Amino acid sequence: MPLAPDSLERLVPDALESGDVTGRATLHLHLERYEFAARCLAPGRVLDIACGVGYGTRLLADRGAGVRAVLGVDRSDAAVDYARARYGRAGVEFRVADAFAFRDPEGFDSIVSLETLEHLEDPDRFLAGLAAMLRPGGVLIASVPTTPSVDVNPHHRHDFSERGFLRMLAALGLTPFDSLRQVQPVPLGAVLRRGEARMSDLRPWLAAYYARHPAALMRRLWSTLRHGLSNHYLTLAARRG
Repeated sequence: MPLAPDSLERLVPDALESGDVTGRATLHLHLERYEFAARCLAPGRVLDIACGVGYGTRLLADRGAGVRAVLGVDRSDAAVDYARARYGRAGVEFRVADAFAFRDPEGFDSIVSLETLEHLEDPDRFLAGLAAMLRPGGVLIASVPTTPSVDVNPHHRHDFSERGFLRMLAALGLTPFDSLRQVQPVPLGAVLRRGEARMSDLRPWLAAYYARHPAALMRRLWSTLRHGLSNHYLTLAARRG
């Protein structure tokens, strides 16, 4: 699987061009999430699942208090190869594996999975698998968009709300203790013009999609009335009892 650094779904910091406004804004959000995660980690062993090219995995290792080892896992061979070359060091390991299938009998004191759940057919089952790998008292840190995204981003499978996300964690016996909310203004002109290479990933023929999925149009209209032209994201840190 090639890296495709211009994709909405794959950020490679070293490959961002000066005119890639969306990419740079998105990277800023991603780094804020990882900084938040690093502050919430429990000391010990850390898993970063769906780690991409590894910049966040390295950040967790460098800034997490009491972190002994960090494992980054991604299904892309190219991403993991890049991560090993660019962000590897002692105490930081990268491994190729499918996020659903990955299991580790040693368990982890902290598990981080950022901007992953919306891509999955069964996010509840995925979270349950992560919770099963948490050691007692362990911390899970995960994020989701809380404004609609499935309509414009064909890589996303689910829309989430804050309330629904909280229910997912509670069902697994996970208790949130900290949160990060982020707002990203939508660059309407760039979206309409698709002037940036990264915008080519957006869903084409959106009007036709709404005609087939009227409920998605209603969610979009309600979100726009409530939040304006912006994307909202929630990152939660939750502890296992």
